[in-house]
Amino acid sequence: MSMAANGFYRIFEIGIGNFGEFLDIQGFPQSFLLAWLITIFEIAGGLTLVFSYFRRVLCAAFIFELLIGIVLVNASGGWIAEELSTGGAEYNTLLIVCFSLIASDD
Repeated sequence: MSMAANGFYRIFEIGIGNFGEFLDIQGFPQSFLLAWLITIFEIAGGLTLVFSYFRRVLCAAFIFELLIGIVLVNASGGWIAEELSTGGAEYNTLLIVCFSLIASDD
């Protein structure tokens, strides 16, 4: 559910255009299209995961996305995120552990 919430937050608060610009600065091709695809995946995948469908595939994809986020955004800020900052990898790491546990549950 947290990934779906992140997607909705991006649409209604941050703006897809801003995310697309960030991806463009990072060197991703077709950054605006990629921003939409990531956002739609977060929403659809997050809601699908609530019903335990495609659990392992979705968790693996979310883990991959979070690892990319750590490398591109959070790693330079260290481990702990300060209030309203983009730094700190502890939250993404916690989500990675949670998705790993969800994926491993039989």
